Amino acid sequence: MPSDYAMGEVSEKYKQDQRVWIIREEAGIYAIFAKCTHLGCTPRWLAAENKFKCPCHGSGFFKSGLNFEGPAPRPLDRFKVTVGDDGQLVVDKGKVFKMGPGAEPEEQYTDTGPESLTDRIMSLLDKIKSDIVESHVWKAIFRHGYEDTPRNRVMMVTANVFLHLHPAKVRRHAVRMRFTWCMGGLTFLMFLVTVVTGIYLMFYYRPVAEYAYADMKYLEFDMPFGMLMRNMHRWSAHAMIVFVWLHMFRVFLTGSYKPPREFNWIVGVLLLVLTLLLSFTGYLLPWDQLSIWAVTVGSNMARATPLLGYEGPFADFVGANPIYDARAFLFGGGEIGPHTLLRFYILHCIFIPLVASILMSVHFWRIRRDGFSGPSL
Repeated sequence: MPSDYAMGEVSEKYKQDQRVWIIREEAGIYAIFAKCTHLGCTPRWLAAENKFKCPCHGSGFFKSGLNFEGPAPRPLDRFKVTVGDDGQLVVDKGKVFKMGPGAEPEEQYTDTGPESLTDRIMSLLDKIKSDIVESHVWKAIFRHGYEDTPRNRVMMVTANVFLHLHPAKVRRHAVRMRFTWCMGGLTFLMFLVTVVTGIYLMFYYRPVAEYAYADMKYLEFDMPFGMLMRNMHRWSAHAMIVFVWLHMFRVFLTGSYKPPREFNWIVGVLLLVLTLLLSFTGYLLPWDQLSIWAVTVGSNMARATPLLGYEGPFADFVGANPIYDARAFLFGGGEIGPHTLLRFYILHCIFIPLVASILMSVHFWRIRRDGFSGPSL
């Protein structure tokens, strides 16, 4: 009821739930939107100083809502206030009076007759939006406010299962193309493309020597979008190699491997090795002459691995031989065969992507913990 509000006092009864202050003056009752016009923070009512004060950046407002100090560009907005048939005070949050700069709110707070159709539609949409975001279901899912404020931006990142690995705030130079080259993000994007297209290819591929080559040709020439998916998979894998090398080069040039980020540098080197192994293991899967002999040549390096390769140094010390060495472990035997195809398929589709995903999560998490490198703010 209007009589429930004392003359000249600011009622904060609905500030917490509705972000509304109710103020009764001799000229009438008005409702002020408890949202700073600078960045959307919630100001505080300081009764002793007879003003509203934003705790974030120091914007100050008189009781009428007029701004007089700080960075706020204009007065506080107001809601439409009416008296219902039962005598209760009704605050229509769907009708917001946007206050312009340089004028008293009392001069702008006017209800100019019947609303137009556009105004009624916008008012209805605002009311629907308000009902949704203030409902119990919405608040049960989203644990923080809906308004775009610095605090809610931080909470949006920290409370989200996908975003919490990233920092809530970054330095200005970290989002500039000329500093980061965006190589890390592009590498991750190419990884996602290979994952999506690779899952599509897995539906039509059998890692068996009798069918692997035929399945690739069937996929390429008979399946809808098969050639597109295979080429997207292939070229995104090539691009991932290029981008990850450029990313490592950029990190080296900017000194981003220095303390306290040396651990993340090691994680990045491991991701580089896994990226190369992904391309190497995937190269055999078409099971044609090019892939078989290319993997044969590439894997011969494993025979010369120290300790682990039977042609490398100290091979006799550990007892390495053509059947038990690094190359045989990679092939699943002494030579390339059906067992090699199955082993490379499992490494390419399951083991290496899983390990890479874990290391990527650690990599992103360390970026959040250590912050972006570069010049100080």
